[in-house]
Amino acid sequence: MRRFTDQLLAFLATHHAQRQYRSFIRAAHNADRIQDGVLRAYVSRHADGEFGNKHRFASIQTYKDFAAHVPIQTFEDIRPYVRKVMDGNTRALFGRGEQVLMFAMTSGSTDKPKYVPVTRGFLKEYRRGWNTFGIKALLDHREAFLRPILQVVSPMDESRTHFGVPCGSISGLLAANQKRIVRRFYVTSPHTAYIADCDSRYYTIMRFAVPTDVSWMVTASPATQLKLARVVETHAERLIQDIGDGTLNPPGDMPDSVRCALMANIFPQPELADRLTAMASARGALLPRDYWDLAFLANWTGGSMGLHLRDFPHYFGDVPVRDIGLLATEGRVSIPLTDGTPGGVLDVAGSFFEFVEAGRTADEKNAVKRCHELEPGQDYRVIMTTAAGFYRYDIGDYVRVRGYEGKAPIVEFLHRGEHVASVTGEKLTEWQVTNAFDRCCAAHDIRNRCFVICPSWDDPPFYRLYVEKGASVDRSLADAFDRELCEVNVEYASKRASRRLGSVVLRPVPAGSFEKLNESRRQLRGAGNEQFKHRYLCAQPGDDAALATLADDLVTGVPEVAPS
Repeated sequence: MRRFTDQLLAFLATHHAQRQYRSFIRAAHNADRIQDGVLRAYVSRHADGEFGNKHRFASIQTYKDFAAHVPIQTFEDIRPYVRKVMDGNTRALFGRGEQVLMFAMTSGSTDKPKYVPVTRGFLKEYRRGWNTFGIKALLDHREAFLRPILQVVSPMDESRTHFGVPCGSISGLLAANQKRIVRRFYVTSPHTAYIADCDSRYYTIMRFAVPTDVSWMVTASPATQLKLARVVETHAERLIQDIGDGTLNPPGDMPDSVRCALMANIFPQPELADRLTAMASARGALLPRDYWDLAFLANWTGGSMGLHLRDFPHYFGDVPVRDIGLLATEGRVSIPLTDGTPGGVLDVAGSFFEFVEAGRTADEKNAVKRCHELEPGQDYRVIMTTAAGFYRYDIGDYVRVRGYEGKAPIVEFLHRGEHVASVTGEKLTEWQVTNAFDRCCAAHDIRNRCFVICPSWDDPPFYRLYVEKGASVDRSLADAFDRELCEVNVEYASKRASRRLGSVVLRPVPAGSFEKLNESRRQLRGAGNEQFKHRYLCAQPGDDAALATLADDLVTGVPEVAPS
């Protein structure tokens, strides 16, 4: 009966998925008309709010009116309105009747986190975008239908406003409000989000996941998937013992309340423990490629995130990877439709989009474009108007247009706007430095592709390259990295050739330095670990003070290693 029920569910789910996907494609082919409708809905719905009154929403009839009445905003422009909403005045950003369910937190460009009001309308659009992504991925990988899913979420209530409204990760809210039929296939409990100790949290997730038939994993960062796999690799003996005995003994602290809730779903599996022991003995390590039959993996692959994918085959085997799309806490931008590419179709039904040509300012003539006006091969900065009450909001992300699906552009994430360093006009981006470093890794047999570079003032200025100490970290790595930077950035090459920029200087740091510093940043920002990104490029001289201290402590009195 269960098998028949699952077959029926699979048939109905496939039919529904195909209908939803066709709806998404129809919207893409009518992107200009759909976008006009999205803009009209937002403007009319919130015309009587404080922001709407100030910017004369009631008199806006066309996009031209909207652009004339509302300037492009940064979060610092919007922050005073958000603060009023957090203090209970929802009319600061919204019209009558809007309810704020929570405030999604994300790291800002300063030391203050950003708070994004999550209304019912915003949650609906956010969920619809995720559903569209999942529908297409499952249609392309039907062997994953009705099989367990490993998803990592962060708490939706890390803190609360004065009025008791939760502040945290929107992933936690989505998981808590997921349909029961879908939630049935999640392998981990929402309680794992409340384990503060990073190693214990990941260990506990895998304590539940390893014994199940996981069909696909979905996280924002690919580093999270590698961390999960490496926790099992590191603690294989402990994990196998826990599985066999029906116990839970993570390597760090866990709240008693969480442990009590989780233990209700744990039971001894001695036969599985024996099989896992045999797997670990045969390969010399316990890896996901052996204990799971994965259909695909889902995570970011664009920009600097692509560096992590080189380690995927070792842990997961030859499993396809589907980018989850350009997805910010403030809203979804794109939905990829195929494996192996960071390019995704603009989600034209979810938000209203504008784009500013790279290298130009928004007040320059014809610098701001609608989605159907973009040119393939060109780079743009993304501007969004969303159901979160953000109007003409500059999210700070740069994309490259790879083509079109109908009238909707296919965009690929490049880098964040603030992740650009330019001490002599070289305009070095995080995307450029990660790609340059990636090219160096194969020749130098570097498995840990984590690094940081930072400009340093001198005569001439130069960049310091921080990598964790290892046998392959030597002078030639700095030489190679310097050459690759010249290849990926013509301005950098020009400044090096004219000696306006000095050569890259190598600064080894102790093993584990990046993980420790990143964990400190996670705790400081208070944002969910799942959306945290390692910072490969420091934009300003002096931003590397903590790493410089670690490098000095490693070899006191030894000079920096400059290229030959």
